[in-house]
Amino acid sequence: MGRYSIFNRKQYSNYYLFLGSFGLGFFLWLFVTSSEEYSGVMNIPLEVRNISAKKTLKEEVPSTVQARFSGTGHELLKAFLLKDFYDDYKLVLDLDRISEEYKFILNEYYERFPHKVVIPSSWKIDFLEIVYPLEIQISLDEYLVKSIPVISKIIIHTGPGFIQVGDINISPNIIDVAGPRELVDSLQWMTTEAETLSSLKEPIQDGSLSIQSPHRLIEYKDRVISYEIDIQKISERIISNIPVQVTRVPDGLRVFVNPRTVSLTAVGGVLRIADIYPEDFFIYVDFEDQWSQKKQFYAPTVVIPNDIIEWQDLSPRNIELVVTRDSE
Repeated sequence: MGRYSIFNRKQYSNYYLFLGSFGLGFFLWLFVTSSEEYSGVMNIPLEVRNISAKKTLKEEVPSTVQARFSGTGHELLKAFLLKDFYDDYKLVLDLDRISEEYKFILNEYYERFPHKVVIPSSWKIDFLEIVYPLEIQISLDEYLVKSIPVISKIIIHTGPGFIQVGDINISPNIIDVAGPRELVDSLQWMTTEAETLSSLKEPIQDGSLSIQSPHRLIEYKDRVISYEIDIQKISERIISNIPVQVTRVPDGLRVFVNPRTVSLTAVGGVLRIADIYPEDFFIYVDFEDQWSQKKQFYAPTVVIPNDIIEWQDLSPRNIELVVTRDSE
């Protein structure tokens, strides 16, 4: 009994679905074949023209508006289905005489300038009125071009035993942007889309990322940057004969260091440390901060290049300072 009841419910459901589909199809058939006049609302593209070469839009203008048209059911349906495929279906807003601010009352404007309502000649429909928006406020600003840097939003995670050497190299790293002065003046840089790269064990030489647009009114030609990332295997190398310096020595004193050079182990990318020299390190004793008459030996400060991971095994670890006065 339960199975029979469920089966009947399914039959009724399919029956109502059939009736609904048939009714909708019959209605569309009447609408399409009818020769009577109807009216309907459709979106229509809005094209802004004739902005002065030294001016640009300060605020966005709607790309489409809603307008009411009249015609037979067949013609209205044809227009509705084909409107996205015709370039000569649009409303034109002419800014030829606008200097800074102007409010367009759209129905009044297109009643005064009906030729700015562009409809394909093969469509037998008539424009009746604008439905929404009824007004559009135009604000213009000085057109400004400025060069700004591009900052990448790339996050890098190397694989075990590997390191990134140097910064990410992007090209172009400076681009020209243009638009209303108020917006362009506020831009300090542009950024790429975000990307996370994990477990890198090899260099990347042909990466690419899109530049993110901060605002629709900002124009820029370079839409994509290319980038390179140097990934190297971690290695070690002993660097010898690194000179030791003494900084901030008062006038009238002479300071001698012993020994004059030291060595250490540099840890970094295998190709990077193969091309490193003693002069790339800065090892020093700050006389003003560290000198004491009670001390003879001092631990120097070690400054290494940014793309070196670390240093180890400084030898010797302490430096002797001998201080004398300059002879007059």
